[in-house]
Parts: sequence; C-alpha cells; structure tokens
Amino acid sequence: MAVSTTIEVVGVKNAINSLRKIDPQLQKDFKLDATAIAQPAINAGKAVYKNVPLSGMKYKWQEQGRSRANFPFTVAKAVNGVRMRFDTRRNAVGVILIEQKDPAAAIFETAGRANQNKLNTSLAFMGLPVSAGRTRLLGPAIYKARRGIEAEMVKMIAKTMRTVQREL
Repeated sequence: MAVSTTIEVVGVKNAINSLRKIDPQLQKDFKLDATAIAQPAINAGKAVYKNVPLSGMKYKWQEQGRSRANFPFTVAKAVNGVRMRFDTRRNAVGVILIEQKDPAAAIFETAGRANQNKLNTSLAFMGLPVSAGRTRLLGPAIYKARRGIEAEMVKMIAKTMRTVQREL
C-alpha cells in the first residue's frame, strides 16, 4: 500500500512521452531536472516524521488472518519510504508522485479516511485527525512546498519545449 500526493502541471504527460520518441536522452535529462526541482517537496515530506505517533505502533504485530506484518512503525523507515515517481500513463492522476512506500507509515497516514476505526480514533485523540481524500502529515507538508516547485517546473518545461523545437 502506498500513499501518494501529486503536483500537476497540465500537458506534461504528453510532453514527457513525446521526449522519448524524439530523443531518449532528452527524456532522461528532463526527469533528472524534475527530480532536482522536486527535492524540496521530498525533503519536506521526509521532515514531518519525527517520532512514533502512538506507543503501540513501535511493536511488531499483524492483523489476524494476514500473512504480512505491517508494523512496527519506525521513524527511519518512514523517512526512507518517502519517494518520488513519474507516472505518465494515460489514466494517471498526476505526473510527479511523491509516495510513502513504508506500509506502517502509509497505514498511519490514511487510517480512517473512508471508515472510522480504532486507529483513527486514537490518532485523532492525539491531535492527528484525517479527512476523506487527505493524509495526516505527508500531504500538508508537500502542499506547503508546492508553489515554488510549480514555478520552477513551468520554467523547465518551457526550456525543454524550446529545445525540442530547435531539434525538430
């Protein structure tokens, strides 16, 4: 289970896919530049994990009937779980996804969004509520860093478009 937050700039999906057809190296350079530009948002996402939210989350346990243990929650794994990925599929919601790949941290981020449960009640009592379609810590941190990233992305996309036009 992965939690993701998207930053969307309209028309980028088609541009990234077209770059591969024109010059694969140009697409690689574009992705490297985009990763460098998105680094402040990734760092902001990593910085929100400072401690274990509930004391019981630090122990190894699994739901009855499941073969995989989703916990323990550790700060180091939560920080390392924040990753960026490009998704240029036709039906994708966004292009640049900043995801939480650690199962325990993803459960913490999303518990109770759709249906109330004991974990959500405990986290809400600790001052960590969540609403439908949102995450507890990752989303708000990334949205705060979003404005500067979008402006830089637009500049980089314009530069790439000029490069492509010159090569055609």
